[in-house]
Amino acid sequence: MTKAEFVDKLAEKGKITKKLASESIELVFTTMADSLVEGQEISVPGFGKFSVVVRKARTGLNPRTKAKLNIPETKAPKFTAAKALKGSIK
Repeated sequence: MTKAEFVDKLAEKGKITKKLASESIELVFTTMADSLVEGQEISVPGFGKFSVVVRKARTGLNPRTKAKLNIPETKAPKFTAAKALKGSIK
């Protein structure tokens, strides 16, 4: 589902305008992204948990030259689905 399709569906189900649905979605995603950047976890009961994980620095291997290279520590977003969401999908 694309963002435009999601906006259409939200507008239809919520009986609101597409403009309001689009603004609402933008606000939710922007707020979530800002919270994750600040290092906060976001827990939505029945849906799941969004968090940031730190991937440790490690040594990698260039597949072409077989030279070793250092891969620095990075941060990445993580989503863990709630039990209720997993059950509804099955």
